[in-house]
Amino acid sequence: MNISKQKTQLAIISVCLLFSAVVIAQVKTEKSTKQGQPTVQSTVERGEVVNVSGNDLVVKMENGEIRNFPNVPDSARVTVDGQQLSVHDLKPGMKLERTTVTTTTPQTVTTVHTVTGRVWRVNPPHSVVLRLQDGTHEQFQIPDGQKFTIDGKEVDAFHLRQGMQISATKIVTEPVDVVARESKTTGQMPPPPTEPIQGPILIVVTPAAPPAQVAQAEPAAPQPAPKELPQTASQLPLLGLLGAMMVLSGVVVLAVWPRPH
Repeated sequence: MNISKQKTQLAIISVCLLFSAVVIAQVKTEKSTKQGQPTVQSTVERGEVVNVSGNDLVVKMENGEIRNFPNVPDSARVTVDGQQLSVHDLKPGMKLERTTVTTTTPQTVTTVHTVTGRVWRVNPPHSVVLRLQDGTHEQFQIPDGQKFTIDGKEVDAFHLRQGMQISATKIVTEPVDVVARESKTTGQMPPPPTEPIQGPILIVVTPAAPPAQVAQAEPAAPQPAPKELPQTASQLPLLGLLGAMMVLSGVVVLAVWPRPH
């Protein structure tokens, strides 16, 4: 039993010597990034230039809010009628519209630290503390299923002992959101001022219509009495007709009256 134990110790020592001779204690870092589905959001802001003083810009937003943009860089450009204008070219009354496109890409960053050192303390199967070549100590997490090669055999963390020369790996995974913004500002010149009208100005004043009055019924005017027609006919023809009838009647009587014999 003692001889077997001594052979095992010698094998471990030889492995440690082999690693120490071939591998120099160092830290190797590798990063890998896995990207998710990006999301795109677009926002539009509108406003009117209130004042421009040097590189300071004051804008009245569409909702009535007054916003101050100090120290606008000279490289910033506003597209107005196909021309690229700087902050010094802006005038009060100009309409501005800024469109901002925000692209958010979720990423998972995995950082793998591979460290070669000597076992100082081990807490199987979770972690191991290594003593590096510069004499410092650092703790590393042992990934699930991690294997170590000792004497040509793969063993787990439970076989690690203080003083062994091994390589340990520390894996750090963290989610990161990568945000990219792209803004574009366009503008519109203010309308030209209205020219004053030359000469006298005639103002036509239309009188207000009088208030409507209710018409009152007036009594009807008395109708004049009808005038009597003048008597233009004469009674002479009537008297002549009566005389003729009397003569005719006498003639008839004489004609039919019997005469004496």
